[in-house]
Formats: sequence, C-alpha cells, structure tokens
Amino acid sequence: MNILPDSAGVNTSCVDREHRAQSPKPAQGEALRGAGDEVALFETIARNLESTGFSVSSGALPEDLCQALSRHRRGMDEDVFELAGVGRARQYQVLEDIRCDQICWITGASPAGRQWLDWVEALKRHLNRRLFLGLFSFESHFAHFPPGAFYRRHYDAFRGEANRVLSLVVYLNEHWQAGDGGELLIYDDESDRRGLTIAPEWGTVVAFLSEEFPHEVLPTRGDRYSIAGWYRLNSSTRGRVDPPR
Repeated sequence: MNILPDSAGVNTSCVDREHRAQSPKPAQGEALRGAGDEVALFETIARNLESTGFSVSSGALPEDLCQALSRHRRGMDEDVFELAGVGRARQYQVLEDIRCDQICWITGASPAGRQWLDWVEALKRHLNRRLFLGLFSFESHFAHFPPGAFYRRHYDAFRGEANRVLSLVVYLNEHWQAGDGGELLIYDDESDRRGLTIAPEWGTVVAFLSEEFPHEVLPTRGDRYSIAGWYRLNSSTRGRVDPPR
C-alpha cells in the first residue's frame, strides 16, 4: 500500500521546543560506537547505499550526539508531540489505522537539535561527493511510538516525484530488549513479504532510498523513540516552494 509521506506543514508551535521549565542486514554496517570516526561511518553508509540501496549500522551514531538528543527529548513537554498523519498540505490527514505514532519536527532551535542538523549536513556533503545524489535539504522529527503503536507498510516517497530521496532513521532507546517490539521491517520490493528486521536499539543508524523500499514499524510493547528524517532534492520553482512551509 502506497502512503503519502508525512506532512511538513504541521503546527510549528511544537517544533523542537525545550521543556517550558527549562527556558541490508544488521551486520552490513560496522559497529562504530566509540570509534569517533565520523568519516568511516559516512563512508560505510555510502558504500552500502551504492551496493544495496540501504545501510544499517548498529550503535554507530556518536555517543555524545545520542546522549544530547535523548536528554533533550526527555526534557520536552508531552504536549509538543502530536499525532502523525499521512499526506501533505490539503491531503494531510490523521489515520490511526495506518499509523499511530506521535511526532515533533526539528528545526535546530535547541542545542541538541542544532548538533543533530550539523551531523546530518556533514553526512549529506559526504554522500553528495561520493554518490552524486544531489541532496539539497533535510527535514526530520522526533517520533514517539507509545505501547501498541505501529506504522503500516508504506513508501516514504512516490516514484518519480523527486521529493524525498534518502530516508534516515536513528534510534534513541538505550535499554531496548528483544521482545519489546517496535522493529523496523524493510522489504526488497512490493512482492517481498518477509523483509529485513531491524531492532530499534540505541544509536543504530538506518539509511535507504526513499522510493525503493517499502517498510513498516511493528507494534511496540513499550515507549519507542527515534528520529526519522529525509534528504530532498531542490524541486522548488518560481511559483512553488518545496517542501511546503
């Protein structure tokens, strides 16, 4: 089932805000936690994308960035998260039988958000140099899947629309255990019914071509936190800004 991407035109009052009181295969990517070698991770992702179209690197997001994002997420008011929907602009709608996660968009207004956007910008530069993808802009949000939440099988972009090109997911679940649910399943194509299962474990970095791989999030048995983001091409014209604001 093809589902339109998330709306970027959400209420900006909930974007990356501080707490009011505070003013592939899993073995495909090398485990780089603690290595401090950003270039090595970026090159691993580039090689994997070049060969298979997706990349999974367990525990690879720099530990200081993981901790900063996790602290920021814990300090946010619950009311800054809102139910996610499908579609953009006038087609945007909340359909809880398709997805029932809660999101808050990231703009870089907080130090942790700025650190995250600096990191994905460095990854973008590396991928553009290595793979000539023409990645232009990036959008992302925190995602909270409360117990029982899921996201049915979908694509992040429709083929040929040239909007979202590369999807990026990182996980912020420090003590996730087998049996907690919430796994990401990435399928090879429409006919694949088995998929590749990826546990939402702390610091795991997943990247895949947005138009190529249907995927879903299985129901979770605990609170599951992640950041989902998308690199986009520059498809703005004189009369149309993309992505819409």
